[in-house]
Amino acid sequence: MAVILLLPAAFLGACTALGGDSCQGTEDELERLAAQPLLDAAPAHAAAPANYRGQGVTTACDDDSSGKPWLHADRIYAFPGTRADVIAHYTRAASAAGWQYEHNPSPIAAPDTVEGACWTRTDKGRHLLLDVDFRTDAYSPRPQVSDGIAYEVSIGSTSDGSNDDGEATCWH
Repeated sequence: MAVILLLPAAFLGACTALGGDSCQGTEDELERLAAQPLLDAAPAHAAAPANYRGQGVTTACDDDSSGKPWLHADRIYAFPGTRADVIAHYTRAASAAGWQYEHNPSPIAAPDTVEGACWTRTDKGRHLLLDVDFRTDAYSPRPQVSDGIAYEVSIGSTSDGSNDDGEATCWH
């Protein structure tokens, strides 16, 4: 019985030693991401889905140990208009705030109105991505929208804010 208890503990210790928790100390940057104005700059009549009311902006640090951890702040909206209306709104808002639209270079890329769109900018030396994503069917709980569509707006960055390896782009 002692061997069974020791093996999981040793295994968890080895994972921590190898990968570490590189999300430690990212709280301040997560707060800065959550305060980005475009998270709250939804089109007129957009609101939190019925089952997400009161949630507001959420933040997370994703560390899969294969690269730099990814920090992000996200917000889910229900919108009574179309996907094209959402993309047009964020295209105007992002451009006005200094964000650059990043076209998906894949020859088989879906139009922005199918999956979403992405913009980049550098803010205080930190490379940021703004993503509008319409693929919300797998969310748990799935956003409840009575009329229109659901979408997520997200602003993210690597834990150190760099783009030295070129991986912090919209389409990698």
